[in-house]
Amino acid sequence: MTSYPNSAGTGAAHILVVDDEPDLRTLYELALLREGYRVETAGSVGEARQQLGERRFDAIITDMRLPDGLGLELLHELQAGQRGERCVVMTAYGSAENAVEALKAGAFDYLTKPVDLRQFRAVVASAVQEASRQVRTPAAGADIVPATPLTLPASADEALARPALARMVGDSQTMRSVKSRIARVARSMAPVLVRGESGTGKELAARAVHACSHRADGPFVAVNCGAIPETLLEAEFFGARKGSYTGATHDRDGFFQAARGGTLFLDEIGDLPLAMQSKLLRAIQERSVRPLGATQEEAVDVRIVSATHRDLASDVRQGRFRQDLFYRLNVIEIALPPLRDRRDDLPALCDALLGRIAQESGMPIPRLGPALMAQLAAHPLHGNVRELENLLHRAVALSEGDELQVDLLHGEAPAQLPAHRPAAALTSAPPAAAASLPEDLQGYLDQQEREIIVRALHDTGFNRTAAAARLGLSLRQMRYRIARLAITVPGSEEPGELAAEEADGDIAPR
Repeated sequence: MTSYPNSAGTGAAHILVVDDEPDLRTLYELALLREGYRVETAGSVGEARQQLGERRFDAIITDMRLPDGLGLELLHELQAGQRGERCVVMTAYGSAENAVEALKAGAFDYLTKPVDLRQFRAVVASAVQEASRQVRTPAAGADIVPATPLTLPASADEALARPALARMVGDSQTMRSVKSRIARVARSMAPVLVRGESGTGKELAARAVHACSHRADGPFVAVNCGAIPETLLEAEFFGARKGSYTGATHDRDGFFQAARGGTLFLDEIGDLPLAMQSKLLRAIQERSVRPLGATQEEAVDVRIVSATHRDLASDVRQGRFRQDLFYRLNVIEIALPPLRDRRDDLPALCDALLGRIAQESGMPIPRLGPALMAQLAAHPLHGNVRELENLLHRAVALSEGDELQVDLLHGEAPAQLPAHRPAAALTSAPPAAAASLPEDLQGYLDQQEREIIVRALHDTGFNRTAAAARLGLSLRQMRYRIARLAITVPGSEEPGELAAEEADGDIAPR
C-alpha cells in the first residue's frame, strides 16, 4: 500500500485548491496563505489526481465543474481510497441540486460562487479541524501520523462519541444502528433530518449529532417551529433592528445569529407556514440572513438539524411543504424507531427514567418487579418513551410499599381511543367493561383532561399559546382550564404569548 507524506506533524495544515480559473485560484491561495496554511493548486481533475498521488492533504477545495471532469469524481476517489482529507465543493450560484448532490456524496461542506472570503476561511477552518480530529486516538488524544491516509473505522468514531450517545438509552440492534449513523453523519456539515414518532427522542438525537461533531464547543439552539406565532417567525429566526416594529427598542439577534458556530435544531419543521419556508430556504442556501428592518444581509455559520413526526414527502405531494426545502433539509436522514420496535430496551429505559425521577424527587424508588415489567412490555406504548416516563412518574407518585404499581388503564391517553364506534359495538359491550367504570365520573374526566393539558404544555415547552393550538383551543379556553384544574405553569409569559393574548382579546379588546 502506498505511503504518503503527511502534514499533521508539521504544524501548518496542507490544503489543495482545484479550480480552472487562474484568478480565482490565486485569490483562494492568497486568502489561505494569510491564514497560515500551506497551499498547493491544480487547474483540472488530472492535475489534482497527480497532486493527490504524491502527498496527503488536510483539506481539498474543488470547483464542481472542471475542464476534464467533475469535482465529485475526486470526492468519490478519495472515499474509495479511504483517504482522510475533508473535501469542500464550490458550486455555481443557485445550483442547489449540485450542493445537495455533493453533500450526499460525502463532501464535508459546500460553497456557493461568488465565494464570500470570510465564509470561505470559516469553512476551511472547520474542514481542517474535522480532519485533524479524525487522526486522534481515543485513549491518549494525541495526534498521530498514519502510514497510510485512512479514516477511523466506525467503531472508533463511536468510541469518541460515546459520552454524547450515552443519553440515548438502549442497546438493541436498531438503537446500535441509530447511534452508529449519528457518529458517522456528525463528521460533515450536511443538513440532517431526524424523523420519528412523537416521544421517540428526536431532540436527544439532534443533540448527539451536535455533540459528536466538530461544533460541539459551539451553541446548540433548539427551536419548536410550531410554538411560535406566525407574525413573530421572521423576527425570531433572523433577528430585528431597533424600530423595525412597535416595541422594538433595541437590536436583537434571532435563532440563526444565536447559533453561530454551532447547530440550529428546527423541531417540528413540518409546522412552518409556506411563506416562512421560502425565507428559511434562502437563509440555508445563501448562509446569510437579513434581520427585520435591516438593509444588508449578514453571514451566518450554522449547521441545520431538523426533526418531524410527519410524513414530509406526503406533505410535499399535497402542497403543504416546499419540495426544494425538503430536499435541502433531507440530505441525510436519521429514522428513530418507535418503542414497540425495540422492547428489548425497556429494562434499561425504565432504570434510566426511574433514576432521573429519583434524582428530581429526592426520594427512593420502589422496586420494579418482573410482573410490572411484563405488563409494560405488553402495553402498546403509543406515546413511546414519553408515555413510558409518564407511566413511571404516576407509579412513583401512587405506589405504596416496596414495589411499583402502574395503572395502565388510566395511563392510556384518550387520544389513542378510536374517534367513532359503531352503534352495535356500544350495545354489545362485554360485562367486564362495566366493572371498570369509574365511581366518580367527573373526577375521572378532570384527571384525564389535566393529564392531556399537562402533556401538551410539556411538549411545547410550557408555551400556552402553542399548547392551546395543539389541542384546538383558544388561549382563553386554555387559561380557563389551567386555572380550573390547578395546573402550575413554570416561568413567566413569553412575548409571543402576550402578543397572542392581545390578538385573542385577553389584554386588549378587538
